[in-house]
Amino acid sequence: MASLNNKLLICTSLECQTVNEMVSSMAKAKLEGADLVELRMDALSFPSISEVADLIKRRTLPVIVSFRLKSSVDDAQKRDEKKTCFRVLGLALELNAEFVEVELEVASDFTMSEYSNKSSNSKLIVSSYKGAGTPSKEELSYLVARLQSIGADIIKLGTDVVKITDVAPVFHLISHCQVPLIALAMGDKGLISQLLCAKFGGFLVYGSVSGKPVPGLPTIVSLRQVYKIENLNMDTKVFGLIANPVGHSKSPILHNFAFRYASYNGIYVPMLVDDINEFFGVYSCPDFAGFSVGIPHKEAAVDCCDEVHPLAQSIGAVNTIIRRPSDGKLVGYNTDCEASITAMEDALRARKGDNGDTSNTSPLAGKVFVLVGAGGAGRALAFGAKSRGARIVIFNRNYDRAKALALSVSGEALPFQDLGSFCPEKGMILANATSIGMQPNSDKTPIPKDALGAYELVFDSVYTPRNTRLLQEAEEVGAIVVSGIEMFIRQAIGQFNLFTGEEAPEDYMRKVVLAHS
Repeated sequence: MASLNNKLLICTSLECQTVNEMVSSMAKAKLEGADLVELRMDALSFPSISEVADLIKRRTLPVIVSFRLKSSVDDAQKRDEKKTCFRVLGLALELNAEFVEVELEVASDFTMSEYSNKSSNSKLIVSSYKGAGTPSKEELSYLVARLQSIGADIIKLGTDVVKITDVAPVFHLISHCQVPLIALAMGDKGLISQLLCAKFGGFLVYGSVSGKPVPGLPTIVSLRQVYKIENLNMDTKVFGLIANPVGHSKSPILHNFAFRYASYNGIYVPMLVDDINEFFGVYSCPDFAGFSVGIPHKEAAVDCCDEVHPLAQSIGAVNTIIRRPSDGKLVGYNTDCEASITAMEDALRARKGDNGDTSNTSPLAGKVFVLVGAGGAGRALAFGAKSRGARIVIFNRNYDRAKALALSVSGEALPFQDLGSFCPEKGMILANATSIGMQPNSDKTPIPKDALGAYELVFDSVYTPRNTRLLQEAEEVGAIVVSGIEMFIRQAIGQFNLFTGEEAPEDYMRKVVLAHS
């Protein structure tokens, strides 16, 4: 059996009905990189205590043996279930399971019971699970004191979170706790509690086994391969993508691989944020050093910044925020604009065979630039196209937003329903800056295929999937196509430079993205 030292541990919880299922799941967890597993004995449909003994003896990894009591049972059932719980946990102590977890509500009774083996080499975990809400630091500190008073070797605190800011008190608790602490903020908004736990000094983190996703839990494989959380320390700088939704993004893969390639002590995590103003009000410490900003927060991010780069200010959208080390001020930038425009220019020049063209004239100059979408990404495209001398026509479901953006770039706004019939000339440029066609709705497209013949080039800001339906159909009618992957790579290179103050490893970053798309 592997020894457990002071390193951060990666654990997965196994809820299986039979011993054989538990054993096979344990083998899979070990293969994927788990250091230990939690055996949820309350999930077993076992006829006798001997099966519990059999499971513990057959373990191939260190284990946490736990038994969660149900809340909705009558008094007689509760007594029987409590007795079964104590027998199971007592047997785990007798067999020297590495860890035995008991819930706070019954911990005092258990430690005083006949089932508690005082001579066991097992470590006792005392746990408590709170419902949804934002516990204060004082409430958490009181709860920790109660957990410690039972005589716990390790304490475990689980809480359901409604928003990502609910996780902040948990980080404060981890960094100030005097005993080993396992903290788990559950749900999609609590994902960072596991990804950043190691930085703040947590005892272990939970991950899910491939094929069995759990909301708010990273996979064991991603913890090992993408985030490499065993490398985190108190000096690690935190970066992340502020967006909603956020799960589709390839940014964590790209930036984490690039940080390691450049030997930069940073981690990049997905941050599912509803209220961006509240987020920055809570996560204000220097550890949170930089952010990518995605849908739908790019415009609202402008007002969150203490300073905004002139280009981002004119666009009215920020996709990158840096916390300046010298004074802690938030400074906003836009790397979307040049990323998307140069990707289109390079594709047009490549088609014409003038890659070495050194003239200042953009191949977009004088062209009709049809833009679908007037959000943050659309604004970046509109201002970029205007700077190159294109004639801009904007279609957006919200016509008032299209008109407002058109006014800003001396362009024209037309009703969204007219997009399919709009054809003043051939050889136009089409740019989709909406989420239409993004997974899981990859069968969607913003424009009928029979309207694409009027366009010389079609660009799609969507990059999941890499080859959207829009791009497939555009290529079929002979248009030059530019994937959102190209824009994604270029804007990320700009972000890396701003995040680290160093030159991005461009070739390596391109290889990473193409290998994972």
